[in-house]
Amino acid sequence: MSSLSRELVFLILQFLDEEKFRETVHKLEQESGFFFNMKHFEDQVQAGEWDEVEKYLCGFTKVEDNRYSMKIFFEIRKQKYLEALDGHDRAKAVEILVKDLKVFASFNEELFKEITQLLTLENFRQNEQLSKYGDTKSARNIMLMELKKLIEANPLFRDKLTFPPFKNSRLRTLINQSLNWQHQLCKNPRPNPDIKTLFTDHTCAPNNGARAPPPTNGPIVGPPKPTGAFPSIGAHSPFLPVVSPSPGAIAGWMSTTNPSLPHAAAPPSLVQPPTAAQFLKHPRTPSIATGMDYQSADSEHLMKRIRTGQADEVSFSGATHPPNIYSQDDLPRTVTRSLNQGSNVMSMDFHPQQQTILLVGTNVGEIAVWEVGSRERLAHKPFKVWDVSACSIPLKTALMKDATISVNRCIWGPDGSILGVAFSKHIVQIYTYGPTGELRQHLEIDAHIGGVNDIAFAHPNKQLCIVTCGDDKTIKVWDAVAGRRLYIFEGHEAPVYSVCPHYKENIQFIFSTAIDGKIKAWLYDCLGSRVDYDAPGHWCTTMAYSADGTRLFSCGTSKEGDSHLVEWNESEGAIKRTYSGFRKRSLGVVQFDTTRNRFLAAGDEFMIKFWDMDNTNLLTTADADGGLPASPRLRFNKEGSLLAVTTSDNGIKILANTDGQRLIRMLESRTFEGSRGPSEPMNSKPPIVNALGPVGNVTTALASPLDRSDRIPPQVSIGSLGPMDNSRTADVKPRVTEDVDKVKIWKLPDIVDSAQLKALRLPDSMVTGKVVRLIYTNSGLAVLALASNAVHKLWKWQRTEQNPSGKSTASVVPQLWQPTSGTLMTNDISDANPAEESAACIALSKNDSYVMSASGGKVSLFNMMTFKVMTTFMSPPPAATFLAFHPQDNNIIAIGMEDSTIQIYNVRIDEVKTKLKGHQKRITGLAFSQTLNILVSSAADAQLCVWSTDGWEKRKSRFIQAPAGHPGPLVGEAKVQFHNDQTHLLVVHESQVSVYDSKLECLRSWSPRDALSAPISNAIYSCDGLLVYTGFCDGAVGVFDADSLRLRCRIAPTAYIPPSPASCSTVCPLVIAAHPTEPYQIALGMSDGAVHVIEPSDAEPKWGGPPPQENGSLPSIASNSALNSQSSEQPTR
Repeated sequence: MSSLSRELVFLILQFLDEEKFRETVHKLEQESGFFFNMKHFEDQVQAGEWDEVEKYLCGFTKVEDNRYSMKIFFEIRKQKYLEALDGHDRAKAVEILVKDLKVFASFNEELFKEITQLLTLENFRQNEQLSKYGDTKSARNIMLMELKKLIEANPLFRDKLTFPPFKNSRLRTLINQSLNWQHQLCKNPRPNPDIKTLFTDHTCAPNNGARAPPPTNGPIVGPPKPTGAFPSIGAHSPFLPVVSPSPGAIAGWMSTTNPSLPHAAAPPSLVQPPTAAQFLKHPRTPSIATGMDYQSADSEHLMKRIRTGQADEVSFSGATHPPNIYSQDDLPRTVTRSLNQGSNVMSMDFHPQQQTILLVGTNVGEIAVWEVGSRERLAHKPFKVWDVSACSIPLKTALMKDATISVNRCIWGPDGSILGVAFSKHIVQIYTYGPTGELRQHLEIDAHIGGVNDIAFAHPNKQLCIVTCGDDKTIKVWDAVAGRRLYIFEGHEAPVYSVCPHYKENIQFIFSTAIDGKIKAWLYDCLGSRVDYDAPGHWCTTMAYSADGTRLFSCGTSKEGDSHLVEWNESEGAIKRTYSGFRKRSLGVVQFDTTRNRFLAAGDEFMIKFWDMDNTNLLTTADADGGLPASPRLRFNKEGSLLAVTTSDNGIKILANTDGQRLIRMLESRTFEGSRGPSEPMNSKPPIVNALGPVGNVTTALASPLDRSDRIPPQVSIGSLGPMDNSRTADVKPRVTEDVDKVKIWKLPDIVDSAQLKALRLPDSMVTGKVVRLIYTNSGLAVLALASNAVHKLWKWQRTEQNPSGKSTASVVPQLWQPTSGTLMTNDISDANPAEESAACIALSKNDSYVMSASGGKVSLFNMMTFKVMTTFMSPPPAATFLAFHPQDNNIIAIGMEDSTIQIYNVRIDEVKTKLKGHQKRITGLAFSQTLNILVSSAADAQLCVWSTDGWEKRKSRFIQAPAGHPGPLVGEAKVQFHNDQTHLLVVHESQVSVYDSKLECLRSWSPRDALSAPISNAIYSCDGLLVYTGFCDGAVGVFDADSLRLRCRIAPTAYIPPSPASCSTVCPLVIAAHPTEPYQIALGMSDGAVHVIEPSDAEPKWGGPPPQENGSLPSIASNSALNSQSSEQPTR
């Protein structure tokens, strides 16, 4: 088969896969033998479909081909044989032995005899070599690892394990190109040709001598469109619809995607070349394809038509933008007004018709409407939820945890009669704006789970709609009249950062960007994204069109602070030009805006930078007389005569050009009436009366207010990941001047009574000894305890009317859960050491399916649904004392040992990769940092060690410092936990709780004293990283601020432990578990075997209050509300 035919097979494979003809795909892979699909092979092996496994393999190799192939088939047939024996199906085992395994007898007769003898055993595990055989699933996984190694080493599979890299939907693209080529050769081209088949070449039927209308110019610099283009092939066609000439730009983007090749030009689906001659010499095919000459009578006819200048039939003159004729005086650079907002401005938008009306949103959730000419604030609305009863439970929970809320985006509607506000928690609010300046509540929508990061208005189907995006990775479209959800677009794999709705002729679409740098485009249908490109910077990116809607720009900043302002070639989905002049490391996410179809502006380096759209070099800058933050936000008015820019002192400066100054002076001479209605400047237009009803048409005059770019990074729950300027940390809440006396009389809250909190002792019918390990499941729906007698206990909360989420709570009693078999999850116990005297350890898989645990004996892997032992490993001595999953690979486990070593163990291949030595006593704590690529260990020698996860070498070690007045050196168990920021480390010892940095420098420390004077038993961060819960040996619990280690409140044992006259010994929490999503809920594992779940009371939803700050306090740790196990990253404000 020729190389081109081979490539065609790959194109067909891609097409079949995209159309989800799964069985046909794998059949073609097998029959062609060109591509071995390892994922498909793995799925078949794990499912035990042995006949299908061998059939698929036979497309690539036979048993006798080479030693690798022989070993592959032997391992598969041996596994099939062992599974038959394990299922006590002797007849099937004999059949497999005779039919499948006998072929190997001629190569190794002794081995065949040994396999045959397994039939005589009651349990084949009595064979020494098979004694470690676990259950079927684990055995298949282990075998699969071996098979993959053999396949990769087998020369017959060389070059067949990797699918060749080419763009998505490549076959569709080639067909589209062919259709366009055929249409260009039509003697009578129609503007809207009707294509009904691919079986014959296309030709337009004669149209009674009428000639096609001249083509319209394309919307972006680039080649014009053909006189006609093909409509959709059909409702059930697998091919992407080919749209009409004008929206060819978006069709070009949407014709093909290639996530692996950022900014690569998409093959043009509907774009003609600049000249026919050039096209005929160099057809528009990707560079990887072979060029081809199309010389025919039809092409000669086309050349004649071009030479005779029949421009009304076909025009190949490139559409170009008129050159910008400007003066720098056109730029608004003179400061004419300063406004004091009072809190950090997060978003601004000028009214689309009244050029001096400015909408402002702040970081405390307030919005304001300013008349910048008179410096008068026309309206002011602090944040409040309009209808609490209509809020979802997650929103109520989020507001209860933290009432602080910020405006992420505020924007005027197309005619200025309504405005929308997106908040950092769940909701969107829509106001109507009256001609006298009043704001009236119109809609409140619980739009997204987490933050709503952007909001825009659009007119799909001639209906005014609201477009939102959020932390839940979705884009949603809402009816602007009733608030009903019309569309939801899913496909992003990270929180969606911004949306940019637009239209070309009658084609309405939305661009969206996410914080993983992906750009997607959506039509108003349910067919998914049409585009998947990587934005420059791969982080926070916004997109905006020029005022006339013909040019597309984006601006983004990477996590490292590199900013990218670019113009896109819409027809190809490629970057057309990149503008220079940014600081190498921007101190925040750069915001930008466009104006007058001429200029671009961005806030960077404490100034405003301007570019001419047609020139990549920086045009000029303005510092607005100083006082700007590192990355100021900015916004032009529609005419480009005014520019609003944020200041570092929570204000706004208004810059103006000559026209803007004239406009301001005119307003100064006018007065406001008693109604405080805004003056209408000379260039204002009468408002449209029914802005919320259907509209007849959307003209380019409305394009400008639809295109926005002063977005802000979404409020995050995953910590500080990028540089921040100092303005971003100011004014998280309104400033309140504290009275000195109030500070002096501040008193530590002391919770001593059960009425002051919610406490629940979990039901338990088993007597199991003290609780030595305690964890929540990652879902937050259950609590798992390991007792000192090696028995596990699992409590699950049920979904009820009282508890609709099914999450753990102190208000509802859970069920002590067991499978129907009545099996207990019990660890292997060492004969040498009783379980009560052994160190216990436990670790849970990320999907809550498996738990790994040990109590002095072997490490056991349990199925959480059946409580069955999947496998055991690591026989003592030495015994395992601590377990930690590698954050990037769940098959790699760090196991702390009783002999002071740390073993890096690969579960799949049952192999210890390396042993780390550096401690003198048993390991008591292990913590991975995903961002620093390190492992920190602690031990009973009170020593900390840092290990590199790249080469597993030891970087540093340090003994924990003894607190003042405590005899040193310290001995005893030390535990470690990384903060959510993955750089700060909580270190727990009976003498102290401390926070260290990654270099093992102690940043702050607290030791027992005053009301909390007993030794510390355990401590843990809350899930949001803002609190540290600490248990004490007298039964008390202390709640500390994580950043300062100052005590917020003390929970006395009398508050949660019911009085028991029979017990005279002190009961204390040996272990503490923090809920994965509820920062104020903890579970306590007690020395008497009980487990308590405690939460603040409904009257006081938080634990205590922040203590007064003292001079010289250390900088705070960046908070983070996501789980440590979460890998997605979000930007900070």
